[in-house]
Amino acid sequence: MLKIKDLSWSLGTGEEILKNVSLDIPEGKLTVVTGPNGGGKTSLAKLIAGLEKPVGGSIELDGEDITDWDITTRSRAGIGYAFQQPVRFKGLNVRDLLELSAQRSLDDREICAVLGKVGLCANEYVDRNIDASLSGGEAKRIEIASVLAKKDARVLVFDEPEAGIDLWSFSSLIEAFERLKTTEKKSLLIISHQERILEISDHIAVIANGSVRRAGTRDEILGELLGEEKTERCPLGKDKEDAISNAEA
Repeated sequence: MLKIKDLSWSLGTGEEILKNVSLDIPEGKLTVVTGPNGGGKTSLAKLIAGLEKPVGGSIELDGEDITDWDITTRSRAGIGYAFQQPVRFKGLNVRDLLELSAQRSLDDREICAVLGKVGLCANEYVDRNIDASLSGGEAKRIEIASVLAKKDARVLVFDEPEAGIDLWSFSSLIEAFERLKTTEKKSLLIISHQERILEISDHIAVIANGSVRRAGTRDEILGELLGEEKTERCPLGKDKEDAISNAEA
C-alpha cells in the first residue's frame, strides 16, 4: 500500500500548491484522483514519483518511509509513473524504452503483448525512435506501455492516460487497468476526468485548491460528481438557463 500523510508542496515563489493531503492507495485497487484543473493533481503524482520533494508530510510504501528517496530509487522499489506530457528520448527506440522499464531483455512476444495493450502493432513500432517523428498520441501510448512493462511494479501512477488516445486504444487500456488491479494485484493511481475511468475505479478522491475535498468509494463519490456535472453553472453562480434567459431579456 502507498500511504500519503499530510503532504504539502509549494512553488519556489512560496505559493502553496498542495496543503496537508492525506490519501491511501491500497493494493489491488484502482484509485482515481479527479477535480478541477490547477487543483494540484499532477503535482501530487510528481511527488509520488519523486520528481518533486514535499515541504511537509510523508509518503510510505508498505510501511517504509520513501519521502526522501529519489526517482531512481522509487522506480527500483516498484513505483511506475507515466507523464501527462510524454518525454522524447533522442537516440532511443521503442524496444530500448520497454526493456529499460522492464529492466530486462524482452522477446518479440512480450513486446507485442505490451504494445497491444495500448493499441499499437509491435512490427510497426518496435524500431521507431522516441522522437518528434511520433505523434502526440503515439508517444503517449508508448509511454503508458513502458509503465505496463514493469512486471515488478507495485504502484503504477498514470497522469491523464486518456489524453491523445483514440477510442479503440482507450478501450484496450481500460481492459489493461482492470487486469492489473484484479489479476496482478497492482496499486493503481490514475489522475483523470474521464467518466469511463471513474466508473471502473474502486476509490475516488477529489482534489481542489490543493486539498482533498472528498474521498471515498466509487459508489459514495461518483453519483455526486456526475450530478454536479449535469448542473451547469455560469461564473456568477446562477443556473445556465437563468443566465441565458437574463441575457436574452
